[in-house]
Amino acid sequence: MNTKVNLAGVELKNPVMTASGTFGSGEEYSEIVDLNHLGAVVTKGVANVAWPGNPTPRIAETYGGMINAIGLQNPGMEVFASRDLPFLKQYDTKIIVNVCGKTTNDYIEVVERLSDEPVDLLEINISCPNVKEGGIAFGQDPKAVEAITREVKKYAKQPVIMKLSPNVTDITVMAKAAEAGGADVLSLINTLTGMKIDVNRRTFAVANQTGGLSGPAIKPVAVRMVYQVAHAVKLPIIGMGGIMTAEDAMEFILAGASAVSVGTANFVNPYATEDVVRGIVEYMEKFNVDDIKELIGSV
Repeated sequence: MNTKVNLAGVELKNPVMTASGTFGSGEEYSEIVDLNHLGAVVTKGVANVAWPGNPTPRIAETYGGMINAIGLQNPGMEVFASRDLPFLKQYDTKIIVNVCGKTTNDYIEVVERLSDEPVDLLEINISCPNVKEGGIAFGQDPKAVEAITREVKKYAKQPVIMKLSPNVTDITVMAKAAEAGGADVLSLINTLTGMKIDVNRRTFAVANQTGGLSGPAIKPVAVRMVYQVAHAVKLPIIGMGGIMTAEDAMEFILAGASAVSVGTANFVNPYATEDVVRGIVEYMEKFNVDDIKELIGSV
């Protein structure tokens, strides 16, 4: 039975990876999860310099999910390269680094810094607020999506994954813009913008007022967007958004995703990623499928 998938020439032993920001850089979870069992580990966002993140409180539970406004807190690329990468290299899994920035040059600095590091793929988080454009996210303007993809591709030694924001009118427009800019892979969806109000305190549940909604509540939106994008572009897709079980993962694969990322589930069930890996194999056995590629986009 073959569970291997190929993302822009990088072969993963199975299609299951972690979603950025929900797994740290792997170390916290390594006592619970055998990272060797995963197709890839996707790191928390890495910026050119350390980011302090947003004021607290910055996480709130919601019905069927959670809202986070962490603000991409991270120690910066130098600490990441010296501390986190050597740790991940001990494992037989692919390493995908999520890259964030406030300007195009910020992204380029990280991509250049990682060009000679043992990193397999780069995932560019274009849901970051573009400070030059007054804070609108790079991923909400197709011209900006194409431009930043093209710039990053000029400097990247590794294949580039563009992570699309769902907070747009038409996801396929953004996908086509990333493809036009030279993206190798797309990942979607990032979180939906949401808000929760604490009615007893009569104030916002997170200090930032709004945050990113993730978890099972967003899965039907994510599956629909993956399906649309799979029919709009020719690039491989990493699907994510509310995957709690192997059955959830299979929805994304049948809709057209070559791989899947498990995120919020890690907070509820630390074993979620390994459970999904096992469950996909069981699904293939149940339906007598020899190769997972037969299932990708088969709906």
